[in-house]
Amino acid sequence: MPRFQAVLFDFFGTLTHGARRGAAHIATAELLGCSPEALMEVLDSSFYERASGSFGNAESTMRRVCARLGVHPSDAAVRAAVASRHLAVRADTRLRAEAVPVLAALRRRGVGTGLVSDCTHELPAFLPQLPVAPLLDAQIFSVRLGRCKPDPELYLAACYRLGQAPADCLYVGDGDSQELTGAERAGLSAVRLAAPDLAGHVVLNADHGFDGPSLTSLTDVLDLLDPVPVA
Repeated sequence: MPRFQAVLFDFFGTLTHGARRGAAHIATAELLGCSPEALMEVLDSSFYERASGSFGNAESTMRRVCARLGVHPSDAAVRAAVASRHLAVRADTRLRAEAVPVLAALRRRGVGTGLVSDCTHELPAFLPQLPVAPLLDAQIFSVRLGRCKPDPELYLAACYRLGQAPADCLYVGDGDSQELTGAERAGLSAVRLAAPDLAGHVVLNADHGFDGPSLTSLTDVLDLLDPVPVA
């Protein structure tokens, strides 16, 4: 593989361990007056609408979720549910131990770093509190750009902010949202992170069409940056 000038990372399941919804989500359901199972079903079915920002801000999004659930909580309950969901998503987020060392090593090599994430309003709110934040030169959130993977605009926006051509960038992801084939269509190289903990990871629109290389650890990304010697 060529020597890359920048590496773009997915967030959930890539810089973090596999995403699994924890018990903290129960409190959100209780505030809305519905069952946790019903809430999870609506959250799954509406993910791309919410992640593209089409439901508006966090409170407006929660009200749209409530409408699909058929519940009518007070404004105060909606605000409390927004705060509760923020805490729940944050509680589910566990950075991989190698995430910070790998990003720092890329920085030391002069390689640009970026984040391209399909996400709802919670991630942009708490990412600045995480130790990976200052190590990411570009941060692209679907909920802010108004598009979700595999739309090429997400990848191209990151390349633009990094000042790099897509051909000089590597994309690393677990394969959710057809992100790997999407990156390739945008002109980037792509590699799948196939870490052992991803077996139970929440996956929507899996990238079954990707037949490129796979890694078992983020640290393997560093090996891809060294140019292949010419025989």
